[in-house]
Amino acid sequence: MPSTKARQVLTPAASVPMIRSSQFALLILCLTTFNVQAEQQRARDLGIAPGIFQPGTHNAITDVKGVKVGHVTLHQGKSIHTGVTVVIPAEGNLRKRKVPAAIYIANGYGKLAGISQLQELGEIETPIALTNTLNVAEGIAGIVEWTLAQPGNEDVYSVNAVVGETNDGRLNDIRKRAVTIEHVKAAISSASSGPVPEGNVGAGAGTVAFMWKGGIGTSSRQLPEALGGWTLGVLVQSNYGGILTIDGVQVGKALNQYYLQDTVERQKADGSIMIVVATDAPLSSRNLERLAKRAIVGLARTGAVVSNGSGDYVIAFSNHPDLRRDDSTDTLSTSVLHNSDMSPLFQAVAEATEEAIYNALFMAEDLDGHRMNVKALPLNKVRKLVAETKQ
Repeated sequence: MPSTKARQVLTPAASVPMIRSSQFALLILCLTTFNVQAEQQRARDLGIAPGIFQPGTHNAITDVKGVKVGHVTLHQGKSIHTGVTVVIPAEGNLRKRKVPAAIYIANGYGKLAGISQLQELGEIETPIALTNTLNVAEGIAGIVEWTLAQPGNEDVYSVNAVVGETNDGRLNDIRKRAVTIEHVKAAISSASSGPVPEGNVGAGAGTVAFMWKGGIGTSSRQLPEALGGWTLGVLVQSNYGGILTIDGVQVGKALNQYYLQDTVERQKADGSIMIVVATDAPLSSRNLERLAKRAIVGLARTGAVVSNGSGDYVIAFSNHPDLRRDDSTDTLSTSVLHNSDMSPLFQAVAEATEEAIYNALFMAEDLDGHRMNVKALPLNKVRKLVAETKQ
C-alpha cells in the first residue's frame, strides 16, 4: 500500500457488503496514518508558484468560507485503488437554499450526472461527488439518501445529485465497483474545512496523469481588496494526458515521457479531469460559466491535449450568502458583479487550476495497481529542470 499523509483508508466494499447505521461511526473512525515520503511536496514547497495572486490560508478550495471536502479512500492489494471525494459548496440545507452554479465542457467523453438540470436552472442543490466511471450510480444514490435524510427535507421528492468521474481502470479493478452508497455518505459526513489531503486519496486513489501517478489536488487564490477581496478555490481529479509542462518548462519532453513519443498503447493521451471551482464572489450563473471556461486556461498550461477520448469538465459555483436561492421565497433580489469586474477572477482561476494540477502530481506516490505499475513524478528532477530553465 502506498504511503501518504494521514487519510481515510476504509475497508473495501468487497469485505463489507452492507454497513448498517449503527456501524457508521465506526466506519468513520477507520483511519490509518502513514509516513510522508521525503520527496512528496506541494508545488510551492519546490518554489513553483504560478501567477501573481497569493493563495489563501490553506492554498485549498476550502479557503472559500463554507466549502468542505471529504474523502473515502479504498486501497486493497493490487486490485482496488479507488474512492470518492465530495465537495460541499456551502453551509446549511443545500436542497432548500441552493447555490448558483454553471458547467463548462471542454471535451465531453464522460458520465457527469446531474448536468441537464444544472445547465437549465443554473444552480446546485447537493454536495458534488467525484468517483470512478462505474460507480457514478452509487454516487447518485449516496447523495440522494443523504439529502433526503437532512432535517427540513421531509417534503422533498426530487434531488438532482451532481456526480463526476474519471476512469481509474488501469490501477483499479473497476469492474468490481468497490465504491458503495455508504462510502459516499461517509465522505459527505466526514467532510471538513481546512487543509485538504491530496495525491492518492479519494477519487484520485487510482488515477494516472501524463503517465505518472495522478490524484486529487487543490489550490486557491485571494484577490487583493482593491479587486474585491474575493477568494477562489479549485479542486481537481487528474487523470489525463499530454506533454507535461510545469511553470512553462516542458518537463515531460525533458524526462522522455510524453504523448505521441511513440505508438505504444499505454502512451495514449486519453483520460479525463474533473475541475471544481468555488468562489465567494457574487456571480450570476452566466458569469460562473465564463469563469469555468477560464479554468481550461490553467489546464492548458500543464500540457493537456484535451483529446478525443477525454472527459474534461469544469463545475463552478458561488456561495456568496446573498445569492443563495431560498425555496421559501417567491422572488430573488440579488446584486452581482459587473462583467467588467470578472477579469481578475479569470486570472485567479487559471492560476489556481494550474497549481492544483501540479499539487495532484507532486503529492501522488508510486502505485502498483491492477493492470500496471505507475511511478510518481520524480520531484528532484523536476526541481532541477525548472531551476535550470529559470536561470
